[in-house]
Amino acid sequence: MAVTTKGIDCAVPLTAEKAKKMSAAGMRFVCRYLVPASMAWKRLTRPEAEAITAAGMKIVSVFQRGTKDVAGGTVNGTRDGKAAYQEAKLIGQPEGTAIYFAVDYDAQPKDFAAIEAYLRAAAKELPGYFVGVYGSYAVVEEMSRRGACSHFWQTYAWSKGRLSHAANLYQYKNGQQLAGHEVDFNNGLGKEGWWDTNPQTVEKAVDKAAAEKVIQHLGTLWLASSDKQVQAAAHFAANSLRDAAGIPRQ
Repeated sequence: MAVTTKGIDCAVPLTAEKAKKMSAAGMRFVCRYLVPASMAWKRLTRPEAEAITAAGMKIVSVFQRGTKDVAGGTVNGTRDGKAAYQEAKLIGQPEGTAIYFAVDYDAQPKDFAAIEAYLRAAAKELPGYFVGVYGSYAVVEEMSRRGACSHFWQTYAWSKGRLSHAANLYQYKNGQQLAGHEVDFNNGLGKEGWWDTNPQTVEKAVDKAAAEKVIQHLGTLWLASSDKQVQAAAHFAANSLRDAAGIPRQ
């Protein structure tokens, strides 16, 4: 059986004290809202993200204005993708992590094309980030089948007891109290796309095609020069690039 990670989601921001209590209760992540400043009552801020991190928990980012904004398709997806990107950069969410967009109603097959269009439009405004969707079993299954996004947060609501194999997160109980705070309980199922405010160590891969072009130029330099030091330097640089790009040495 796969190991699950316990966590919560909540609308109202956490204090540092409540974050510590939730961590002590066994929670390992918190799902919080990336929303514009006009929705300050539920907006994730940098100080809150730092408090969650200091308590030893990860953060899952979710964007939601209303319950059915995704039904607006491309227009709303573009709008919300831009807003989510602005918020992610403002609070320092590292690239390579996920931002989920909420389908917070019992979406039907007639809604799926608009939801897909929304997610694809949002993704175009979020360079460097993965896009996810929150919704029912049917939404998760269909968006996974369509390849509309890469991350999936399923709620038990409207799911009729089924859990999608595509789900990275599973919200299994709503309206609970923990540390004096109203929360929903979730399980992390792997590859959640979460993040924290700790300094990031990012290893950037070397593009193989670009490396081969540079190596070719270094080879030309080696052939054109009669200076042994220049040749040695060119040879060293070429082999270093080969190592970084996964190209066999010569």
